[in-house]
Amino acid sequence: MNCKYNGKNNLNSKVVELGSKETLIPVCPEQLGGCPTPRVPSEILDGDGADVLDGKSRVMTKNGEDVTEHFIKGAQEVLNIARTMGVKKAILKARSPSCGFCSIYDGTFSGKTKKGNGVTSELLIRNGISVLSEEDI
Repeated sequence: MNCKYNGKNNLNSKVVELGSKETLIPVCPEQLGGCPTPRVPSEILDGDGADVLDGKSRVMTKNGEDVTEHFIKGAQEVLNIARTMGVKKAILKARSPSCGFCSIYDGTFSGKTKKGNGVTSELLIRNGISVLSEEDI
């Protein structure tokens, strides 16, 4: 699904293969939160997804627009879908400010990473849903 910030996708053959054995529910928290596709890249400044959920950090676009509320709304929508569908485990996109697990981009838009979870990953974890990235499959 073409939901990446640049209008493209991150097709992963291992995830596609897993879909032949398990039921997968594709979601894009950024789209569910109201962000367009394509969109200006966003990163979490001065923190991680936990800090965003706790009101201590913001999600900003490369152009300086605050999109924090879109990211929080999208995370909440994904949690609602997960609860409705009885999801116990989520496979999310590595390093994303929404979906990153254990590592996210560092907020400098330089491609460097830092420890931490994205907003959606953190919200799912806080609600008892196991998270891993597509790189962990």
